[in-house]
Amino acid sequence: METMSLEELQKIFGSYMAWKLDSKTWIIQFMNGTEYMYLLEGDEKALLLDTGYGTGTLRAFVENLTDKPVIVANTHYHPDHAGGNGEFEKVYMSRGASIDAPSVDGEGAVPFDISKLPYPDYEKCYVTTGDSFDLGGRVVEVIEAKPAHCNSTLFFLDRGHGMVFTGDEFESAQTLMYDNSGNPDAPYDVKDRLDSLYENAKNLYELRDSYTYVLPNHNGTPMSVDYISDYMELVEAIYRGEAIIEDKLNHFFIEMDPKAPTLCRVRWNHVSIFIVKAELMKVYGTRK
Repeated sequence: METMSLEELQKIFGSYMAWKLDSKTWIIQFMNGTEYMYLLEGDEKALLLDTGYGTGTLRAFVENLTDKPVIVANTHYHPDHAGGNGEFEKVYMSRGASIDAPSVDGEGAVPFDISKLPYPDYEKCYVTTGDSFDLGGRVVEVIEAKPAHCNSTLFFLDRGHGMVFTGDEFESAQTLMYDNSGNPDAPYDVKDRLDSLYENAKNLYELRDSYTYVLPNHNGTPMSVDYISDYMELVEAIYRGEAIIEDKLNHFFIEMDPKAPTLCRVRWNHVSIFIVKAELMKVYGTRK
C-alpha cells in the first residue's frame, strides 16, 4: 500500500466538524465521521474529552468553539483518544493509562510525530471514581471502569445535562475485547474481561435515571440506554452458549489488524464484540 502524505493523513485524522447537542455541549467529529470527541462548557471553564491522533490541529479548533479555559481528559489511553495530549499542558486520565501507554507512546503507534507537539512532556493527572470537574454551573463526575475494552477507561457523568460519556467501552456497533494495549506485560484473562464488561454496564444501567443521552466515541452518537442493557445480556448469552459467533468480521479497519485472523465477532440483540476466538471458547457455554 502506498504511504500517505502528511497532508492526506491530516485530511482523515485532523479534519474536524462540530455541532451542538445542546447549548453548551459540542460533538467534534473526525476520522471520516466515525469518531467523536466532546467539548462540555460551563459558566467558567470547558472540558474536552479526548484529543484524537495528534495532528497538532485540535487545540486551535477547540479554541474557536469556546473562549473559556479548557480542561482536558481522556476517556482512555489509546492512540485515537490520547495521541493529541501533547497539544495541552495538562491532561487528566486513569492510572491504567500506564498499562496502555505503548498503544500511544510506542514507536509507530500513531501516524504523526507526537514528540513534536507543543507539550510532549505534558503533566499527567490521575483521577478516579469520586473525582469531578466543576466547570461553573456544570459538574461532571468521573467513574472509573473495570478493565474490559482496555485498562484505562473513565466514564464521565453529567447529571445536570443528562449525559454519560462511555469512551469505547460501549457503542452502538461493537466493542473491542481483545488485548489492544501494545503491552506484552498487560494482564488479560477472558473471563475477567467479560465479567468487567458486565459490571461496567450494570453500573451505568443502575444510574440510568441520571442521564438521557449515552455518548460513545464511535459509530453514532448519542445512543439509547438500551444498548447498555444489551451488553449485559450479551455477556450472559456467551456464558449460556447462545450468543451468535461470526468468523467474518465485516469491519474494514479491524480486518486490517494483524490479529484479525484470530478474531471473531460475537452478537446478541443490537450489540457485538470483537474477541480472539480461542479465548472466547474458553468460557463459551460454561454456565448452562
